[in-house]
Amino acid sequence: MAVTESAPGTAPATQEAAGARAMQEAAGTRAVQENATARTAHKTATVRTMHESAGARAAQEGILRRQSARESAARTYARALPIVPVRARGLTIEGADGSRYLDCLSGAGTLALGHNHPVVLEAIRKVLDSGAPLHVLDLATPVKDAFTTELFRTLPPGLADHARVQFCGPAGTDAVEAALKLVRTATGRSGILAFTGAYHGMTEGALAVSGGAPDVRVTRLPYPQDYRCPFGVGGGHGAELAARWTQSVLDDPKSGVTSPAGMILEPVQGEGGVIPARDDWMRRIREITAARSIPLIADEVQTGVGRTGTFWAVEHSGVTPDVMVLSKAIGGSLPLAVVVYRDDLDVWEPGAHAGTFRGNQLAMAAGAATLAYVRENGLAERAAVLGDRMLGQLRALKTDFDCVGEVRGRGLMIGVELVDPEKPSATPGGPPPAAPELAVAVQRECLRRGLIVELGGRHTSVVRLLPPLTITDEQATAVMDRLADAVTEVAKARTDRGATSARKPSAERAARTERTERAG
Repeated sequence: MAVTESAPGTAPATQEAAGARAMQEAAGTRAVQENATARTAHKTATVRTMHESAGARAAQEGILRRQSARESAARTYARALPIVPVRARGLTIEGADGSRYLDCLSGAGTLALGHNHPVVLEAIRKVLDSGAPLHVLDLATPVKDAFTTELFRTLPPGLADHARVQFCGPAGTDAVEAALKLVRTATGRSGILAFTGAYHGMTEGALAVSGGAPDVRVTRLPYPQDYRCPFGVGGGHGAELAARWTQSVLDDPKSGVTSPAGMILEPVQGEGGVIPARDDWMRRIREITAARSIPLIADEVQTGVGRTGTFWAVEHSGVTPDVMVLSKAIGGSLPLAVVVYRDDLDVWEPGAHAGTFRGNQLAMAAGAATLAYVRENGLAERAAVLGDRMLGQLRALKTDFDCVGEVRGRGLMIGVELVDPEKPSATPGGPPPAAPELAVAVQRECLRRGLIVELGGRHTSVVRLLPPLTITDEQATAVMDRLADAVTEVAKARTDRGATSARKPSAERAARTERTERAG
């Protein structure tokens, strides 16, 4: 019988196929096991993350509870901003619960370069590593000399050439006290001219020259503004009327105002509602005070170091004051305050104004680094350009929503005033009354969206932006979008409550809001 033979290689091929199938099955089993392991690990990691997040939130809540129980009822920012910062860099703050925020409070304008800028940290480390003394009262040190040299390099030329500097206690309010004491000593007079809406600090003398304080030695004059002009006209005409009022008070022998020791003003009123003084009014005030030998004190505590688009805000008008009060950004995030003034005013006795902590070496090192960085990198000029762009874009809010009364500012010192258009104006033809409850709501919605803003103004109805000068274009867009979204939400809620006159957002605004919400 014939035997049929298998084709050569058939049995080995079958064995190879079986082996391949076995390997595939094993690989599939391993893949299933690995996927199961990965899913388990993912679930474990998710649970761990949830537990960690819950623990972080609990830790933050505990810190906030203890703060509320232990700290003074006078605390302010902590009430509106219930966060616990643990890390910060540039514009960004991270809270103890892991939340991240864009910080447009910047230590009330202290952080010109944002949080923990490398040049500031390097300057501080250099002093710490050098073994230099950290506390020296008012003794001369290389660190102090470097700071003073850099400060004088930035001053308006008319002042820098004949200036003296007094190091004060490490707060702007103490520098204001020193400035008032200086001009009173130099002139032998006691009265001070100040302006409505002003804010100069929280000590007794500083409060006396701030708006609303009943000090008989202080005469309050109208500060010009367009939106709520005290004369009801605004613009250049309103500013000229304010200047004429000042001149009349000084020259009228029956005004009840004797020749004052000095005048103090802010080139931009910050706490007063972000109100920039007109340049022509600043020049008129300088003419009036110079003609009557009244020292002019410029409070540049918040407006200085590039904030408004020039290194010092008085430079917009070309005015050279007799005295400048400086703090906040000059310390590079650390406490420092000085008074710079004309040398002919330097008549007080040794020890006439002193303070234990007026020789803060770390602040002087950080301050010198900050002043130099702002100057060398043209950050004041960038603040002017970026600020104009932000103001222009934010003014669309006024078109979109009738609860936005005015958007104003100078450089990176910006304010959005909220109003109640449903209520009648306090003056015929004037703007609607301020709406502090809407401003609080906007601030709250900003925080929910990861944006920290401040409130100010006469009735706390102005949402304020004070971003660091190092803010990028992309970050500026994020800030504006988050603020606009917050205003949109508050305006919508107001409309839903029955305020039917709120305008609808423009299509462009609505589209941008939708994009921001999709981006998270």
